[in-house]
Amino acid sequence: MTEEVIGKIKLDYTYYPGEDFYCDGEIEDELLEIVQNHSREEFRAIIEEKASWPVLYHLSPLRENIVEWIPIEPGAKVLEIGSGCGAITGSLARRSGSVTCVDLSKKRSLINAYRNQDCDNVVIHVGNFQDIEPALEQDYDYIFLIGVFEYGQGYIGGEQPYEEFMAIMLKHLKKTGRLAIAIENKYGLKYFAGCKEDHLGDYFSGIEDYPNGGGVRTFSRNGLINILEANQVEQFHFYYPYPDYKFVSSVYSDEYLPKVGELSLNFRNFDRDRLLLFDEKNAFDGLIKDGMFQEFSNSFMVLTGPEIETKYAKFSNDRADHYAIKTEIGRAPKNRWYVDKVPMTISAKSHVESIATAYELLKDRFEGSCIRMNQCIPAGEGLRFEFVGGRSLEELFDERIDRKDQEGFVALFKQYLEVISYRSDVPVSDFDLIFPNILIDGDCWNVIDYEWTFGKTIPPKELAYRAFYCYTLGAQKRREFDEKLILSVLGMTESEAARLREEEGEFQTYVTGERLPMGELRNLLGYKMHSPKVWEAQHQDDQEKQRVQVYEDRGEGFSEQESYFLSNPYDNSGRAELLLTFSEDVVAIRIDPVLDSCITTIEKISWNQEPIELKSKKVTTNGVKYGEDTFVFETSDPNITIDLHGLEHDELNECRIALIVSRIQSKNAGAFKKTSKLKWN
Repeated sequence: MTEEVIGKIKLDYTYYPGEDFYCDGEIEDELLEIVQNHSREEFRAIIEEKASWPVLYHLSPLRENIVEWIPIEPGAKVLEIGSGCGAITGSLARRSGSVTCVDLSKKRSLINAYRNQDCDNVVIHVGNFQDIEPALEQDYDYIFLIGVFEYGQGYIGGEQPYEEFMAIMLKHLKKTGRLAIAIENKYGLKYFAGCKEDHLGDYFSGIEDYPNGGGVRTFSRNGLINILEANQVEQFHFYYPYPDYKFVSSVYSDEYLPKVGELSLNFRNFDRDRLLLFDEKNAFDGLIKDGMFQEFSNSFMVLTGPEIETKYAKFSNDRADHYAIKTEIGRAPKNRWYVDKVPMTISAKSHVESIATAYELLKDRFEGSCIRMNQCIPAGEGLRFEFVGGRSLEELFDERIDRKDQEGFVALFKQYLEVISYRSDVPVSDFDLIFPNILIDGDCWNVIDYEWTFGKTIPPKELAYRAFYCYTLGAQKRREFDEKLILSVLGMTESEAARLREEEGEFQTYVTGERLPMGELRNLLGYKMHSPKVWEAQHQDDQEKQRVQVYEDRGEGFSEQESYFLSNPYDNSGRAELLLTFSEDVVAIRIDPVLDSCITTIEKISWNQEPIELKSKKVTTNGVKYGEDTFVFETSDPNITIDLHGLEHDELNECRIALIVSRIQSKNAGAFKKTSKLKWN
């Protein structure tokens, strides 16, 4: 069979070798079963139910975001290399004239065909790229390599596989066509911060320039530029998908870079455990200030050809369908900047229309104040907003945090509260007057986003607390600000604040339609984040608790002043042999084997070389006897006391004690106590 039709999609097997040489095993059978028996609308619920990285990766609708912002003409001719399970094929098909897919795997191509079977403009060629490539046409408007270029060695081979791979792709483009490459940055900040390399699954291999080899290579920005220039590509433009190209939240460009405070969605590796070596948000803020963001962006999207108008895109489709929208910032001829908001689903059209209504209502309410609502007008299926300047209120608050200017922070917050309280009795409220949505330009407070506007009065203090609360969620340094100062300004109790935080959770559930946001999906998958800072603290705590404390009683009882520590005298097996010396006026000694709950075996005790029997009343303990010479201490203050009355004293006395100690949790010590049948004297 050289051809198969599934729905409206044709699969061409002319070059298929008869078996799949690339396969992820049983997961592909599971994916095939899902797309054969479930609609796209059901995928998100299935993703949450399965709690599986491959299911999330291959079926999440957010995968399409990487191409949704590219202005593909309705009649465009598109080639997609490495189409896999069709994560972006549907988006390309909906917005172009035709899509030609190439993929090595028949199983994955079947998954692609079933999930996109309603597309009548897609042909999937199954087989080795080198076999299929000579038969491909040479007049494509767009060629997409999404997560594919890094496999150039496997596709092409040879000494310069990536340069040759690009050269082959370029010859299949129209002169006015565009090659689109999405790929990880080998020096992406997430790899320095503790994420494993996406393909090899180890730490720092890309940063170390792949010292152990392997068939995959990602590149730095300059590395990609060198390959483009080697192919004499004169026009190319870099874009920066964030957090990375897999599940894009925002796309930046050299003409529109992120601002300080914007990059806070940094725990977005979903496929394996990671380390937390530093706060990526703070690091990104520093890189942005120093003009180095482009070099450390986690991913790149490179578009060849003339520049396009879109300079920035933000996707809000991690929501219920009727609230899924896309925001784009573009630059038209004559350097005219604009902002568009467009529905990403049919059901979201009414939500976008409601924003235009909100503009009129809010404009009337705040007329005469320093607040200015960013004007919007209908444009195509969405709305076009004017592009305004100024510094975000979030950035101004951050400056005060960085300067530790608590007084200045409170003063600015009081000003914010006064501004948003203007005509607060009018029954219309912008619920989303959060700090990033306000740009201050001189005396003018520009509100750039009023998507969540309600036809009712909401007390300004509640709006202000929500803004502060959302602000603190963005960075650890913000959470360290004393909330009591803000509550005092608002005249609000902690119980009122707790109620508002609970309502915020309910609002987020309302927006997402009870779907799990991507951050919570990561937790659902079960991969851990390990912090060396925590390890270090635990190690220091271990070292602290592993000390032996010795007390001396000179007739007035034991006291901290008459004690000293022996720092970790134990060997790797937990055994220590202590030789302690005491002056002749010491009448009793106490030895705390560790500063934690423990099981302690006392191998021997002697005083001036004379053994002391454990059964004698000279030795007492606050533990429970668990064997002939073993005691369980449920307390974090275990002690062994030796009464020296009646024992022979010299001018300098020696006490030898050999112990084997194992620290345990107090709850486990309690369990030992319950099973113990032996009594201590």
